[in-house]
Amino acid sequence: MARLLQAPPKFHPSEWDVANKMQCASTESQKSRSERMIAESQRLLDETEKTTQKTRSDVNKKIEQRREEIKFWKQELENKLEQIVHETEVLLTFKTRLEKSLESCKEPLVIAQKCLLNRQRRAGIDLVHDEVEQELVKEAEVLQGVIALLGRTLEQTNEQIRLNRSAKYNLEMDLKDKFTALMIDDYCASLTNNTPDIRYADNAVKIEGNFVSPEDWIDFSNINIEKADKQRNNSLALGALIDGILSQTRNDMRKQCEMVNVAFRNKVKEVKDAKHKLETLLAMVMDETASQEKNIAALKKAIADKEGPVKVAQTRLEARNHRPNVELCYDTVQYRLISEVQEITKNMQRQAEMMKERKILLKGLSRRQLSLEEEIQVKENTLYIDEVLCMQMRESVYINSF
Repeated sequence: MARLLQAPPKFHPSEWDVANKMQCASTESQKSRSERMIAESQRLLDETEKTTQKTRSDVNKKIEQRREEIKFWKQELENKLEQIVHETEVLLTFKTRLEKSLESCKEPLVIAQKCLLNRQRRAGIDLVHDEVEQELVKEAEVLQGVIALLGRTLEQTNEQIRLNRSAKYNLEMDLKDKFTALMIDDYCASLTNNTPDIRYADNAVKIEGNFVSPEDWIDFSNINIEKADKQRNNSLALGALIDGILSQTRNDMRKQCEMVNVAFRNKVKEVKDAKHKLETLLAMVMDETASQEKNIAALKKAIADKEGPVKVAQTRLEARNHRPNVELCYDTVQYRLISEVQEITKNMQRQAEMMKERKILLKGLSRRQLSLEEEIQVKENTLYIDEVLCMQMRESVYINSF
């Protein structure tokens, strides 16, 4: 108990002095250390602030550069898209022209084939492989060749339109992505420390596996542009080719159509001339037939007219044969009567023989007349086929320009 109430030990004044000095020294040291740390913290604050501002400025600059880059490629893609759309529209116009031209070839081909079929109905010697038929066959071949060529060109045009649309689709998809990327970077450029919707995002700095390099990004748009350029150039070349084909085929068809028409006109004139000559010959034959019929009638009448004189002469001879006795004399009368009968009989025989010959000749003239009439009918049939059926049908043929 006495121990507990014992007074605490007392220090020596020197110890007190040392203790005070130590407190002062420790406090000064702590103060200095604190001041250094404050200064270091301030330097760090200043440095990080400058770094943050510099980095922010650099990022903003990079975003702006990226935005300009996206705008550049977006403009390039839009230009190519406009060009490919224009060329596709031009090709669609050419496609329509090809389809109309192809359709317009069908009627002339049908007419040419009908003309060839109709001309098979020509009769006799007129069923000839003449210039008209040669030109009609050539026209059918030309039209069939044109139809085949236009058909192949139309298929090529459809394929080029498909390729153009494929290139257009790629450009549109690329443009859509560029538009989205530009909107995102515009949004990023607008963000500040005071923007309300800024937030922490976990794993934002993680680079996913589907990221591409800037070079690949440029190459992707370059490839789309190059493909569009290629298809545009192909479209231009195809358009020029189609224009040339349409012009050449139109000229070929018109030329051949005119060749056929000229051949028809020449043939009709030739047949009409031949028919006119045959009709002239027929008129001559008919005139000659009429003359010959008159001649035969005159011969027949002459023979009939000789029957009276011969009967008279023979009756006289018969009567004089009954003269009695010595009166039955071969006198000059008897001589002349016998001579008269012989003469008349001979003349009648000559006339009969001549009439027989004339009848044979008349039959020949009749056969010639029938042959000429048949040949004229052949020519009329040919003229009906060529001039009425074919030429009138060909009046509807018109080679349009498409």
